[in-house]
Amino acid sequence: MLKIMNDFPNPTRYDNMTYRRCGNSGLKLPLLSLGLWHNFGDTNTLERMNAICQTAFDHGITHFDLANNYGPPAGAAEKNFGIILKTTFAGHRDELIISTKAGFDMWPGPYGDCGSRKYLLASLDQSLQRLGLDYVDIFYHHRPDPNTPLEETMGALAQAVQSGKALYVGLSNYSGAEMERAAAILKELRCPFIINQNRYSILDRNAEENAILEASEALQKGVIVYSPLAQGLLTDRYLHGNIPADSRIRTDGRFLTENQLTPAHIASLQALQQIAQDRGQSLAQMALSWILRQPSVASVLVGASKPEQLLDSLKIMNSTPFTEEELQKIDQISKNF
Repeated sequence: MLKIMNDFPNPTRYDNMTYRRCGNSGLKLPLLSLGLWHNFGDTNTLERMNAICQTAFDHGITHFDLANNYGPPAGAAEKNFGIILKTTFAGHRDELIISTKAGFDMWPGPYGDCGSRKYLLASLDQSLQRLGLDYVDIFYHHRPDPNTPLEETMGALAQAVQSGKALYVGLSNYSGAEMERAAAILKELRCPFIINQNRYSILDRNAEENAILEASEALQKGVIVYSPLAQGLLTDRYLHGNIPADSRIRTDGRFLTENQLTPAHIASLQALQQIAQDRGQSLAQMALSWILRQPSVASVLVGASKPEQLLDSLKIMNSTPFTEEELQKIDQISKNF
């Protein structure tokens, strides 16, 4: 049996968290949501995962974001979180927002990837089984699939809602133009599409370049951001060019590589750190606050390998607004990265 903290959950857990409406829907998300992309596979201990989840919920983080392929191995994050749902979170399901996705390679053969109706609906059934749930709150298509008619993919999302296995649907990694086409189909199907999940950070302006922020605001859809700290670059871990043994550069290497830590890049990170210090924040806290200044952003996904990291991120509540001078400095530094 997992150990549950004394006096869990905290009776004042909602007092200090801000919740933003997701687009023009009725759903509100906490400013910070917990992403289970990293640190919730079988390479971690269930006790540590449980401590992270308890700390999150104790401080008003109600949204837990998964995907079918999160691990390692694929499916492990859903399985592990399912255990926490049955134990620590027993009796609290209606206070939680749980999301999952399908769209990347999940099982062998021609039906375990992309955007077909067969894959998406089968994957959702498998996710619900691993989670031990009857429904998820948000079901996403994880990435665009140019080889499947968009009408088929959106029809599968609509069917997920009609069957009662999802309350809302979302799109992940779609550009603004792709999302607009999908939204038109989902509107015709009367499907509650409310949210876009995209990569975005001070050092990665993908969500600006592909117009997803602009399109989401125009269509009144919410945005939730992942990789807000640029895989750890926007923390104090690499400010002096050192690479810790437990860094993703050492343990993974797919999303962050040693050749990104050039002397010029380290100098840019140090310049950003100075701006953060002048604001009374850490670099990571400033990076989160910078994203949340966008009106279309409902929430930012943060990962954590230990509870202390979450507690540090939570210090951004009621942070000082950015001045125009600060924003201009940040933009100039990011252009040189």
